[in-house]
Amino acid sequence: MADHHKRLFCFGLGYSALGTAQKLAELGWQIAGTSRDPAKCRSFSGLGIDAQVFAPGQPLPRPEAFLTADAILSSIAPDGSGDPVLSAYGQELRSYQGWLGYLSTTGVYGDAQGAWVDESAERRATSARGRARILAEDQWMALGAHIFRLAGIYGPSRSQIDSLHNGTAKRLIKPGQVFSRIHVEDIAGVVCASIAKPAPGTAYNVADDEPAPPQDVVAYAASLMGVEPPPEQDFETAASSLSEMARSFYADNKRIDNKRIKTELGVRLIYPTYREGLSACLSASGP
Repeated sequence: MADHHKRLFCFGLGYSALGTAQKLAELGWQIAGTSRDPAKCRSFSGLGIDAQVFAPGQPLPRPEAFLTADAILSSIAPDGSGDPVLSAYGQELRSYQGWLGYLSTTGVYGDAQGAWVDESAERRATSARGRARILAEDQWMALGAHIFRLAGIYGPSRSQIDSLHNGTAKRLIKPGQVFSRIHVEDIAGVVCASIAKPAPGTAYNVADDEPAPPQDVVAYAASLMGVEPPPEQDFETAASSLSEMARSFYADNKRIDNKRIKTELGVRLIYPTYREGLSACLSASGP
């Protein structure tokens, strides 16, 4: 049944938030939200999304848009001075009565040396970025937000299919290294399941069923496309040419346990492993 008068407000209409917004729009929800980029706001308006500019030092021209929404989802990462949304509107959000969600990352757990990690695990991130994320989670949780710890996000226009297409794919070998990942449509499914079954202050790991070595995922994408995979490279040798961000990903090795989204929210993943997900990405990318 369509929810004709429900409204979602997204702080930060990025890739994951937009995927969730589109799913709710299909269910009859009205969508509003923010971007730092005025041009993006205009393009969102063309999609029927009521978008306004929000950036540090630039408050919303119409804050009532989020205050009156049935659900608020924030996907804006903390910056050097904390969580931008809470810095601007923490006071207002304290008295907000609707469903609150915050998109975080499994990076908060830090390194588990390949072990399985569920939501009860200690958050041991040591980087400044990871520590800022833990603090933001705590602040959102104190407001009753639902916390979604996202594994490596992929989907149409953002997968190994695309990196192979544009020649940026690498096959880095770091023995024993695995990553968990999640398709953008499954993120949307989990958030929608939470809106339907609120449990304020709960954290959810959002990951698929099969953590895997990154080089295997690249090789699988190449096999689907019928192209040669890039040559294998030793991680230690290649590390000096990687961005700091890429190196930081390889510093953490863990397998993300996703049982809670299944047992508590009843989620059935559309793409339980990267194989189904990459096949769908290839279909979505056209001939």
